[in-house]
Amino acid sequence: MDRKSHRSGSNQAATLVAVVADVLAVIIGLWILMYLLDANRANDLVSFVQDAARWLAGWSYDLFTFDEAWARVVAGYGLAAVVYLFVGHAVANRLRRY
Repeated sequence: MDRKSHRSGSNQAATLVAVVADVLAVIIGLWILMYLLDANRANDLVSFVQDAARWLAGWSYDLFTFDEAWARVVAGYGLAAVVYLFVGHAVANRLRRY
C-alpha cells in the first residue's frame, strides 16, 4: 500500500470518528434542550432521545448533586457531551497525523 492511499484511509477513519462523536454529542445536547424546554416525555421522539442520552451519559448523568434538577441535567449530561467531543476529535486528529 502506498503512502497516499494509506493517508486517505486514515483521513476517512478520522472523519468517521469525528462524525460519530458529533452525533453522540448532538443527541445528548438535544436531550438537555428538551429537558430545559419541558418537552412532553410521553412523546415517542422525546422518549427515544431521553433513553439514548441516558444510555450515552450513563457514567455521568447523576454525577452532580445540585439542588436544582435542571442544573444536574445540564452538568451531568453536558459533561458527557463535552467528553465525547473532546475524546472523539482528539482521536480523529491523531488518526489524521498517522
